[in-house]
Amino acid sequence: MTSTRKEAVPPIVPGLPVWRITYAEIATLAKVRRPVPTTWSRRHPDFPAPVSHEDGRPLFDARAVVDWLTTTGRGNADPRHLRGELALYTLAAWRTPALSASVLVGALTALICLRRQLDVPLSGQSWDAVLTQADDLDPEDMFLSAELSAVPEPDRIGPELTALADELTEAAYTPAEAFDWVLEARRRLGSHDLAADEPTPAVVRALAALSGVDTLDEASVVATPHSRSGDLLAALHARAAEDSGHTYLAADPDPARARLVRRRMLVRGVNEFDLGVTEGEDLPVDDWGYPHLLICLLPYESAENRSPQSVLEQVQALTDYLDEGSTAVVLGPADVLVRPFPGHSEADRLRRSFLRNGLLKAAVSLPDGAFPYRPGYRTALWVLARTPAEHRTGLVLLADYSAQPLTDVVLDVLAEDITIWRASRWRGDRHHEPRRAVIVPAKDLDDRPGAAFTTQHRPPMARYTRGVIERPVRISALEQRLTELHEQVRQRVDLRTALSTQAVLRPDDQPVRRTTVRRLLDDRRLRRRPGHRFADEHLTADGHYTVLTPDEVLGIARPGGRRIDRGVLLTGYEHALFTEPGDIVVTTSPRFGTYVDEAGLSLVAAPARILRVHPDADPPVLPRVLAALLRSAAAEYARTSGAVRASRGIEDLLIPDLSRREAQRFDSVLAEIESRAHLLREQSAALDDLVRLTAAGLADGTLTLQNLPGTDD
Repeated sequence: MTSTRKEAVPPIVPGLPVWRITYAEIATLAKVRRPVPTTWSRRHPDFPAPVSHEDGRPLFDARAVVDWLTTTGRGNADPRHLRGELALYTLAAWRTPALSASVLVGALTALICLRRQLDVPLSGQSWDAVLTQADDLDPEDMFLSAELSAVPEPDRIGPELTALADELTEAAYTPAEAFDWVLEARRRLGSHDLAADEPTPAVVRALAALSGVDTLDEASVVATPHSRSGDLLAALHARAAEDSGHTYLAADPDPARARLVRRRMLVRGVNEFDLGVTEGEDLPVDDWGYPHLLICLLPYESAENRSPQSVLEQVQALTDYLDEGSTAVVLGPADVLVRPFPGHSEADRLRRSFLRNGLLKAAVSLPDGAFPYRPGYRTALWVLARTPAEHRTGLVLLADYSAQPLTDVVLDVLAEDITIWRASRWRGDRHHEPRRAVIVPAKDLDDRPGAAFTTQHRPPMARYTRGVIERPVRISALEQRLTELHEQVRQRVDLRTALSTQAVLRPDDQPVRRTTVRRLLDDRRLRRRPGHRFADEHLTADGHYTVLTPDEVLGIARPGGRRIDRGVLLTGYEHALFTEPGDIVVTTSPRFGTYVDEAGLSLVAAPARILRVHPDADPPVLPRVLAALLRSAAAEYARTSGAVRASRGIEDLLIPDLSRREAQRFDSVLAEIESRAHLLREQSAALDDLVRLTAAGLADGTLTLQNLPGTDD
């Protein structure tokens, strides 16, 4: 099949320094695993050659690499994003004490906005002409002119920024996407003031999804107090129905951020007469009307300076903007919104007042890590809605996601739970029970002063999941399995005498010969096969093939717990090798370990690798014997504290080269020990599973224990 060659990337601005990148940076740029660029350079003669070396690492010209990626179509990155990355790196390279990050971001976003408003490229024009057009478009200097006038050395830097703005816009589908690329790179550009108090993109998308902005009537008013750099307002606009005609309001005390929000919404196609942004804390509701939807990220305060009373008063002030039928979503500190309070304290009474007047509809503890710059800041969100007294249900939804990972999947479940709750008009839908939440009477919380606004038990629907219903059957099966294992052990002891290795001191006239793995490899008595790198998300518990990672080799995890789907293996890992019966899987990271794969047909995850015994070796190498001798030899040369690696590698470990007869005797002993150990491991695993299942059922209230024989009630 003939591949389509993509257009090569032209130089962005002549004369700029070369962007020199490593193999690891190429992998990040192309969105592939780390070893892939090394393989490309080895297999493809046309891959760009290194332009220099630094500390032994080859460095490549980024433009040549991007040109090669876009021409060949290799990698997983969109060619548009590759061009955008080049432009953004070039932009970062220009940052100097005279051209600060804030001036850089402000000028480039202003140029992209200006191009969007004029709908023509800006390259080729003089800087004075650009400033004149900006003044004509923004005569009151509300969002453009000041940022462009702040550019130092405008005759030199101005045209270069103009060329970059055009390059980014042409690489993106829309000017709005180019604008977002710049803001996504604000941390790399050093503009930390614009990123410090912004939640992760996944949290922003989840807030927009659960807000219900896509269900609002046409020409509704959407507001974001404390809008910061406008991430949330932009996400709401993207989530809203096309041509919805909404009015967007925002407020921020920082004038530079308020101007940035204006540019960001204008570049998204919002008309000036549908946009109200003020410098300060108050929304411009007198001119635009009260919002139908309000979403607010409360300003961050350190725990030492945070006053629960003050935070709740801020939330109370936000509810003054709500008319009947309006909704507010507030994200703030978890210790104020959902954690326990001293009973009957001022903050406790104020928090419970949101229950009594029917405003609070949902309280959710969010996963940790919502704010990248505030790793210890635990957050929660409230959903508030003002409903007429006759339509109040007296119910509130409580959810606790604090122990969940901060992933798109988890946040999608949260958004779906809130969406179902809102669609049911705060009554609950028996056909669609929330998956990680419970619906409780608000009075139950109000009657318990100081109580946490978190779930105290599992959702009712959790009782009817298959895992819960099948617990008694699984427990019974484990008990039967333990009985069978006990019988196997008893029979083995009855049939055999006590285990004896018959070990004695070796006579002085029978010295042992020594060898190494390297010599076994050279003599073709042993073969070496590499492990493969698997993406973590492709390893599941219910795939078709077992994957042996270092955890399984070291005994940390049970073999068979990580598996990979056949379709994923064939499409994404066509070069991965299966083990054969008797293969020895070895690893040195995080420490030395060996595992003999008796059955074979497994896959080995790097850094573990395979030592495969040659079937025609003379004298033969027995897998169990070699594995035991390697473990013993490695213990003598284990990695010491602070060392990067062990003093001897696997290939250099000195081991006895046993005679055929002695190796067979040792193998028989090892086989008997392994057989007994296997039974004990089976018993231990069954006992662990029995404890885990029983404790889980008692902990969540879905199991109870009947009277044991011989005991009283």
